Amino acid sequence: MSTTKAPKLETIRALLAKAEDPRTPESEAELARKRAFEMMAKYGVEQAMLNDANPANDAPTDRQIVLDNPWAMERVRLVNRIALALGCRLIHLGRDGSGPARRVHVFGYASDLQRVELLYTSLLLQMNSGLAAQSIPPGQGARAWRRSWLLGFINRVGDRIEEAERGAREEASGETSATGRSAALVLADRKAVVSRNYQQAYPRSRKGGITTITGNGYGAGWIAGSRADIGGKRIGRTSAGSIAA
Repeated sequence: MSTTKAPKLETIRALLAKAEDPRTPESEAELARKRAFEMMAKYGVEQAMLNDANPANDAPTDRQIVLDNPWAMERVRLVNRIALALGCRLIHLGRDGSGPARRVHVFGYASDLQRVELLYTSLLLQMNSGLAAQSIPPGQGARAWRRSWLLGFINRVGDRIEEAERGAREEASGETSATGRSAALVLADRKAVVSRNYQQAYPRSRKGGITTITGNGYGAGWIAGSRADIGGKRIGRTSAGSIAA
């Protein structure tokens, strides 16, 4: 991922750091989370519009990423929800070698991959710490309950990211770029380019199957996802630039 620092992204990082600091009162933490989430979504639209006349500044790219254990498949699902909401496409390539880690291939514009990185890192930390704090109800299978909690968390934060992205697009509906193109057209063209690059690389890709949930922790995970701040520094081990999981 790019290491370029943008002032707005640094502001988002600062807000998230405040929200995640246990010394911050919950009311202030929630305001910081909300602001960081809104700024992240708006940043994506702003970058798309700003770079419409300067495409070299924000070119489509791709990257392969290794997601380690614990819960490697659930990490795949988390980054999948984030990437799709932010206009990227990913494919799950399966195990990375003979170990439990999983490899994914991400396609998107550079600024959007940077946003994916920020959100994934923050949410992974929250997901792991949230799960570690859970007390499994009596009579529940530990692994099944924890997995269902993770799926509830992932689905809820995925919905929240999608809602924020949709709101940012609607807010920019009347704007035009330096080339005179509307925000809707700019974003649609970016989506088409990403999809074309993905299809060219994986013409035989297909959607994954239905996820089966056997534990009873989904609701608790969903509630935790509602409280999570959306908004990091690395995804995992990386190699060379939609998750069907």
